[in-house]
Amino acid sequence: MPTASVERQIESRLRDRDVRYTRGRRALIGALSSADGPKSASELFVELGMPLSSVYRSLNVLEEAGVVIPHHGARGLTRYEMAEWLAGHHHHLVCVNCGSVEDIQIPQGHETRLTSIIRDVATAASFTPTDHSLEIEGRCSRCA
Repeated sequence: MPTASVERQIESRLRDRDVRYTRGRRALIGALSSADGPKSASELFVELGMPLSSVYRSLNVLEEAGVVIPHHGARGLTRYEMAEWLAGHHHHLVCVNCGSVEDIQIPQGHETRLTSIIRDVATAASFTPTDHSLEIEGRCSRCA
């Protein structure tokens, strides 16, 4: 479950956009806050028992408000997680076999080098990076 501080931040952000923080949206936030990685709408549907249409509608509203962010997978599956301003900066390990996604944080020295590499690559392409997210694809311990 999200902390009271995170709940207040979300509630304030939604209120500023004239969006109600409904019971269903609170349930989605609770599920995403306690997850080890991004979750698909169908996973949230099974976990929460909400109508699938409600899950999609609420995810769309929360995405538009910048509370959750989508991750579009290689197989066309979209998974959602809390926005970085709420969950902190992190990256993902993605299993190409079972599709599981695990949040990881990398040591600050590696993060600094990664940011430098991204800046160099972007500059060479006349692109201005504003943020980054790293997804490492491979096989999880269950599928290896």
